[in-house]
Order: sequence, then structure tokens, then C-alpha cells
Amino acid sequence: MSLNDLDTQAFLWLNSLHNATFDPIMAFFSGKYQWFPMYAFIIGSIIWKFRKQSIGMLLTIIMSVVISDRICSGILKPLVERLRPCHEPAIQQLVHVVGNCGGQFGFCSSHAANSFTLATILLLLFGKQLPQIKYFYFWAILVSYSRIYVGVHYPLDVLSGAGIGVLAAFLCNLTYHKYTFIGKEQ
Repeated sequence: MSLNDLDTQAFLWLNSLHNATFDPIMAFFSGKYQWFPMYAFIIGSIIWKFRKQSIGMLLTIIMSVVISDRICSGILKPLVERLRPCHEPAIQQLVHVVGNCGGQFGFCSSHAANSFTLATILLLLFGKQLPQIKYFYFWAILVSYSRIYVGVHYPLDVLSGAGIGVLAAFLCNLTYHKYTFIGKEQ
């Protein structure tokens, strides 16, 4: 059995674990726009607490999300051209889709990348001052799993996106600390 076959079987099993109660909940977690108030709260909190320092922090957060999103949506999806499960003719009739299917290609999940980027960069930047920020990973996991639940991503799409998101956050955090350290030397 190939890796693709295992991924498909895992997807079909996870996607089959649906019910009428969880459909709207997972659709909510899978959406984009309902998270804007949370993002605004995060931005406002950073500005309020760190004032002038917040500029570099916010640029680091924004750049890490932009990088992870562009790698997934701008590079990998058109390069790999892996059909979303809801577009895959061989399994299309077996897929439980909540909402609409989205674009044609799904590797890798931008939702997973962006949510894991945000959780990771917040932990790296603020984890020492706010240890409870690690709970953002629960949000990232729910957002990512919701993409399988609603029928638009395979598990490896989600895991790859999460990995890219974590990597983008680490690289941007290293860059941030390199340049803030250089600024303190002068």
C-alpha cells in the first residue's frame, strides 16, 4: 500500500466521523472571517503591552503568516496539483463535504500552515511572559482537523501545512531576534 493510499484511507475514516451536531462547529473552525476579532485582539494586546517594540513583533508575525501562506498556496498547490478529496473522482462519492469544496488543489493546507504559524510565532515571541499562550495549539489543531472533517484536505495536506507553518515561524523568529539583537548593540 502506497503513502497516497494510506493517506486516502486515513482521510476516509476521519471524514466519516461526522454528525449533524459537529457539522456547523467544524464549518465554523474551518472558516476564515470569524477569526478576525481574535486577530484584532492579539494585535491590540501586543500594541498595548509592547508599544514601540510591537512594530517589529507584528511585522514578524505578519511575515511568518505571509511566508507560510505563499509557500502553500502560491508555490506548492500549483506545483504539486494534488486534487482535494472532494474533487477526486475515485472517492468523491464517499466524501462528506460541509460547505463548498474550495479550489481544485489541496496540497498543502494553508489553513493548517497559517494557524500553526500563528500558534508557533506567538509561543516563540511571548511564551516566556505568557506560558498559557501554548493553548493556541489547541486552536491550530481544531482548525487543521476541521479541514479533514469538512472534506477538503487529506491528513498529509494538513500535516505538511502544519510543518511549513512551524518552520516559517521559527525562521521569522530567528530573523527577528537577530535584528533586534543587532539594534541593541548599537
